[in-house]
Amino acid sequence: SPASPAAGGRGSRRTRAALPAARAMPKAPKTKKVPEQKVIHPYSRKAAQLVRETHKQEKKDKIKNVKAARLNVTGEKLLWFQSCLDPSKTEYSKEEACEIIEKYLHRFDTELLQIELANSIKGRQGRQHEAREANLKQTIERERLQYQENGLEIPDILNVKHLKVFREWDGDLKKLPNIKVKKLSVRDSLSIQKGNNEGKEDSQETPNQDDVSEH
Repeated sequence: SPASPAAGGRGSRRTRAALPAARAMPKAPKTKKVPEQKVIHPYSRKAAQLVRETHKQEKKDKIKNVKAARLNVTGEKLLWFQSCLDPSKTEYSKEEACEIIEKYLHRFDTELLQIELANSIKGRQGRQHEAREANLKQTIERERLQYQENGLEIPDILNVKHLKVFREWDGDLKKLPNIKVKKLSVRDSLSIQKGNNEGKEDSQETPNQDDVSEH
């Protein structure tokens, strides 16, 4: 019939309209090209520059480590002196400070004795704690030499203000610049002893006023 082509036409349009639209394929991500590393010739200027930079950095690290080690040694030393402070004293005389230094120079005596006793046990093969023993003896020898010659550096406990700051120090190495130090040598101790002896001799030689009046 004449209506059938029209119906058929409408059906075909509906069929075409119902078909889903074709989806576009996603684009593959672009990969960045990694630049090829050029091989550096061992005798080139670039290689020499890299060697210089490496040595420079190693030198900086070494200096940094040495400074850190010195700070730790200084911190331990100051903490030792702080532990010996008398809470009732506001300042120390040179004679008293020298007495504390003598104690400081003998601080390893107990440990050295223990090492000696351990090594005296029969049947031991080889010397025990040899490296530690050598290190302690070298430290004592070096500090004793400093004390006898140019002076050993200690916290300034002779000054009231400096002693107060040192006593309040909490052990923080960053605060070390706030602590004042002073050098004392064995000559300071000897001069004090000499002065005391001369004072005693003068007092013995001075005649009693009663004896003078009797004559």
